[in-house]
Amino acid sequence: MKLKSLILGSVAAAGLSTAGFAADLGVLTSLDVCDSLGISGLTISSADNCLQITGGVTYEFQWGNYRGAYNYAGILGTTNTRSTMAPDGAAGTELDWQSKVEAWVKFVGTASSDFGPASVTLKLKEVQSTRWTNETVLDNPDQAAVNFDEAFVSIGDTTTIMAGKKGSIANFGDDEPFNFLGLMGSDWADKGVKWDINLAGGADLGDLDTGGHVIQIVSAVADGFTVKVGLENLDAVDTATAPDVVLGNNSSFAGTAVGVLEYAGEGITAHVTGLAGGILDGTIEAYAVHAGFTGTFDQFKVRGAFAGNTDTTTNRSAWHGLLSGQATFDMFTIALSGEAIGATGMNTDFGFGGSIGATVTEGVSINLGGKYFDSNNAGGADGYQVAAQLVAAVSETVKLTGEVGVYGNVTANTSDFYGAAELAWAPGGGFTSSVKGEAHQNGAYKVTFKAAKEFK
Repeated sequence: MKLKSLILGSVAAAGLSTAGFAADLGVLTSLDVCDSLGISGLTISSADNCLQITGGVTYEFQWGNYRGAYNYAGILGTTNTRSTMAPDGAAGTELDWQSKVEAWVKFVGTASSDFGPASVTLKLKEVQSTRWTNETVLDNPDQAAVNFDEAFVSIGDTTTIMAGKKGSIANFGDDEPFNFLGLMGSDWADKGVKWDINLAGGADLGDLDTGGHVIQIVSAVADGFTVKVGLENLDAVDTATAPDVVLGNNSSFAGTAVGVLEYAGEGITAHVTGLAGGILDGTIEAYAVHAGFTGTFDQFKVRGAFAGNTDTTTNRSAWHGLLSGQATFDMFTIALSGEAIGATGMNTDFGFGGSIGATVTEGVSINLGGKYFDSNNAGGADGYQVAAQLVAAVSETVKLTGEVGVYGNVTANTSDFYGAAELAWAPGGGFTSSVKGEAHQNGAYKVTFKAAKEFK
């Protein structure tokens, strides 16, 4: 027994000394395939493949009386209104609530090839959402089954080829205003400038869709410059009468060609994205462009952005542009922003906003700001929002945010004061949660709870 132990120990010692000797000579004796491919996180490796696994769950619950709408501005006439919450429903049956769970898991399997890393990406996603309005009405319940949110292959390094089901290569960044309340048109565009503008009384210019089934190429062509080209929205339903229940398209808008030129250098990021919709039937029905620029020069920042689209079948166009600047002086930050929105046969709407922020003490800051929208089309409305915000780091993991303000509809000569408070908790490990309460002068109120965790 002792002889066996001695032999095994000698073999182990010899192996260790050999490995050490090889290391001294700079010889690589063993390297995990994930390490050799530069892939980290939660991984599983075989002899020549690395499987990276990520995922997450987000939960949100809302409760109160908030499904009504107080309209405080109108963009391009009656087409698009900006609104905040308002009460609705009769007493005793006025409560609203929503419970939403979003879960996803993503697998990326990668191996080396003569052209660079070759990978397959599979992302499973499920969204379950149940929404109640005025207690007795079940409004648009969603119990979606698990499906492949992404399923595509890719190969390459400085030049990458991708094909399958995935998001767009289009760059819609560098377009958010710096002032803390933003701009009303920017909010309408989901924080930025809007390229898919819909116009009432004519063709839906927003039918030019991106992502979905795609073929894409991305290449770093020079220092700081990247070129992207792709064919997207290739899975639109091919029928002239039935709408695509997933993308909202008819066959005339099937297929979108996307081209992007990007630059990222010291203190500067910029891009131009061009789109042409409806290419699969041989006739282009729509064009769109989105461009943005951000420059950082010492304590100053400047940003400009423009977006627009055209429907060739009706010769109608719409556009949206903004300009924003920010300056930081010691404890103060000042930001100013302006925007303009126009369309064929319509007058130009304008908006502007500004804010000043100050760091009172370590972990405590305040923001004061306002924004105004000037509607110049029939059916539209001039509106404003003014707010004061306090952000305090109660501890390293707890943050308290309070806000008071007022929304106003100048055209209707009405206003709505509100107050909100949010307590956010981030104890580490990728876990975040928050609870927020908001109440309005018009009688609306809402409590929102959120919790999320991702793993990588």
